[in-house]
Amino acid sequence: MNTNRSLPRCAALAAAAVAAGLVLAACGTNDTTNTAGTSAATTTAPASTEADRHNQADVTFAQGMIPHHRQAILMSDMVAAHGASPDVKALAEKIKKAQAPEIETMSGWLKAWGEKVPTGVGMDGMGHGDDSGMPGMMDDQDTDRLGNARGNAFDTMFLSMMIEHHEGAIAMAKTEKQQGSYGPAKALADDIITSQTAEITQMRTMLKTG
Repeated sequence: MNTNRSLPRCAALAAAAVAAGLVLAACGTNDTTNTAGTSAATTTAPASTEADRHNQADVTFAQGMIPHHRQAILMSDMVAAHGASPDVKALAEKIKKAQAPEIETMSGWLKAWGEKVPTGVGMDGMGHGDDSGMPGMMDDQDTDRLGNARGNAFDTMFLSMMIEHHEGAIAMAKTEKQQGSYGPAKALADDIITSQTAEITQMRTMLKTG
């Protein structure tokens, strides 16, 4: 007697189960489709590398600042052998410590961009004076005069020349900030402006008190 009553109920439950299964299958199909669509949308356009986002102003900045920094290091290397004061020696070491890593950084950029990395020290292969396109660079006569000086005379000449050299670097850095598009290069330009402006103030004080 109970069996006969259960037959319609079982049939109803079975039908409900089949319907639920179809709904779940449909949901699963929609989820798969949406996931595939999302994946395809996110992988169709490869992101450009940061090295791609530079312009000619960035190249010019790096190619000019590398020999500019090298000349500052060359001048600083002369300090130890020319009887410079302890304060001038400390400043020269500070300049070398700051600018040598910057040369390596800018050289890395140029290599990544497929551009020429300047070779040599100072102005080698880059022209002289106003023709170099790099403000503040010392010419051969300036370098010879500095090399022949000793003691207080060397200190005065070194500080005066380095002030002019720093002013040139700041002018180049300001041009990069205005015209460049590569973020790290513009950030380095900002660092150069800040650090070398502070060193110019320091050197002017040293000239007054020396």
